[in-house]
Amino acid sequence: MRDFAGRIAVITGGGAGMGRELARQLVAEGCHVAICDVSADAMEETRRLCEAGGLPQGLRLTTHIVDVSDEAQMLRFRDEVAAQHATGCIHLLFNNAGIGGGGSMIANSREQWERTFNICWGGVYLGTRIFLPMLIAADEGHIVNTSSVNGFWASIGPLAPHTAYSAAKFAVKGFSEALIGDLRLNAPHVRCSVVMPGHIGTSIVSNSRRIQTGDSTDELSAEEVAGTRQRLSAAGIDLSQTSDDDIRAMAKERARSFLEDAPTTAAAAARTILDGVRGGDWRILVGDDAHALDARVRAMPERAYEVEFYQSFAAEVGWRLG
Repeated sequence: MRDFAGRIAVITGGGAGMGRELARQLVAEGCHVAICDVSADAMEETRRLCEAGGLPQGLRLTTHIVDVSDEAQMLRFRDEVAAQHATGCIHLLFNNAGIGGGGSMIANSREQWERTFNICWGGVYLGTRIFLPMLIAADEGHIVNTSSVNGFWASIGPLAPHTAYSAAKFAVKGFSEALIGDLRLNAPHVRCSVVMPGHIGTSIVSNSRRIQTGDSTDELSAEEVAGTRQRLSAAGIDLSQTSDDDIRAMAKERARSFLEDAPTTAAAAARTILDGVRGGDWRILVGDDAHALDARVRAMPERAYEVEFYQSFAAEVGWRLG
């Protein structure tokens, strides 16, 4: 699908990050877009940015409040898209929504773990399952599922467990690869790509905390401070002279740095993804760090979870994620 003009795209997680930038770039090319997110304010900002340069006459951009892990809400989303875009088909589905958190099967609660897994994996499954008939009804369609480098390397370093997110992203990768053959046999005019970004400058750190806790502020609670202190102390970091306010400041700085100091911007990531769709690529690595990590894991899989593997790779690409 080389031309997006006049097509209809559905984007989950369109309130920020790569989802927002995908919406902006598709609208600029004359593509009708429906975005969903859990934050109405975030989607309104996406709308404002999309409309800043003036929308082409007749172009439709719709926003929908949806938790992608909830099947009833996803079914409502599909029905709203059909009604508001006056269509029985869509051409592009970007299963992009995701959060972090719930990293440990031991230290985190089952609720935290499953919240992350059900959004990052369940949202992709439900999005595909629910919108697939509308893709099949089009003359051609393309499913774009966002996995991660954590879909082939289940770590963010030795100081932080990362099981929920990694398990979900491995599932997304495997599901997407299996869909390639399934679609070829049963719906050959629909394609599927899996996107594996490295460190992209997004608000996922701060947004994940808000979704996990239901707290709209950026201040860590006393319980969160205690949990952070316990995790870092268990990793051998001396926090005896570190106050609770210092830990809160550290958390804010981590969120800021993840967004502002990333090697790849969300806008650049969206361009890479759309270029991959145009090129018919089924596997879309995003960022030089993603390409480098992919090569390194393939070259030395038995060492991929050793501390030295992370430390040398982080030094090479400038990662500071753990």
